[in-house]
Amino acid sequence: MQAGQFVSKITGIGITEFIGVPDSALKPFCDYINSTGQDSFRHYVPVNEGAAVGMAIGSYLATGKAACVYMQNSGIGNAVNPVTSLANKEVYGIPMLMVIGWRGEPGKKDEPQHKYMGCITEPILDVLGIEHAVIGGDTTEEELDRMLGQAKAALEENSQFAFVVRRDFFESGQLGEYGNSHKLIREEAIKEIIGSIGDEDILVSTTGKISREVYEQSDALKGQHAQDFLTVGGMGHASMIALGMAGKMPHKRVYCLDGDGAVLMHMGSLAFIAKENPDNMVHICLNNEAHESVGGMPTGCTGLNYAEVAKACGYPLTYTVDNMEGLKEVLRQVQGKRRLAFLEVKVAMQSRSDLGRPKESAAENKERFMEYHGDCKI
Repeated sequence: MQAGQFVSKITGIGITEFIGVPDSALKPFCDYINSTGQDSFRHYVPVNEGAAVGMAIGSYLATGKAACVYMQNSGIGNAVNPVTSLANKEVYGIPMLMVIGWRGEPGKKDEPQHKYMGCITEPILDVLGIEHAVIGGDTTEEELDRMLGQAKAALEENSQFAFVVRRDFFESGQLGEYGNSHKLIREEAIKEIIGSIGDEDILVSTTGKISREVYEQSDALKGQHAQDFLTVGGMGHASMIALGMAGKMPHKRVYCLDGDGAVLMHMGSLAFIAKENPDNMVHICLNNEAHESVGGMPTGCTGLNYAEVAKACGYPLTYTVDNMEGLKEVLRQVQGKRRLAFLEVKVAMQSRSDLGRPKESAAENKERFMEYHGDCKI
């Protein structure tokens, strides 16, 4: 189905607001609602799925109209608290339509971080008491209309209803791709960072294309990637993983390669890291102002200066660079000091079409990482 047709059916049951975090399985849908010129609805991209639910609750309280909240199924975890403690019919009874991209669908090939959540997506919705329907490429328009009738009835009863969307449901869209004005290529920046760190240092990378590029560049430059912990799931948690390592390995320098979307998702971590103030941690935010790994939609906070936010939170050293020479100079400065540092690197929306993926399982990468650093037994 074309995304515009699906959106038209949703607005047809009275929904005029779309709030969510992008997902590659929903890319045509996300691109459509993010396109300009829409006057029948409003669209917002908050920092995480729980925040999207909160905003939808506020919108309903102000207007009496249910909103549509969209997300990848991994985002259900972020949404559970406000759904159960606020929106549920046993509490405030806030109606809400959810559109959930089904990553890791059983029987379908997908990335390892999606496998378990893919298996438990429908059971979680059952536990949450959210009536739901699965839609895919074989769903007829008549079936969808019937499901929309069920959704409308649930909303009228102050309940939630979810569409679990298979990857083949939407036809590919033809909308223009989002870009930014930055010139520095992210993979080149990652190559420079990896080449600058010592053999005893630790590198923690966030989920998505950043970890894929770290994997390939580490192998190319050093012949191994056991030095790196690839946080291939758990968006927004790489910095706290890095903090946990920094506190237990004070003799090693820990580099965290984050993305701007990941930093936004759990920005409170910046304040906590600054308070802990590990002098052996270097926090690097590769900022392309987009959720590139899940389709390329811009974040809801384009233009934000992340280094200034880190400075306000209490990071003693903060830097912003947008070119290779600036990056090289800041890396030299950081290596000459023993202080917590935050580096914002403004990068382009660009990645190789032949960018590979880790060949080992997540568990194998974990074991190699722990063996390489030799500070613990597994």
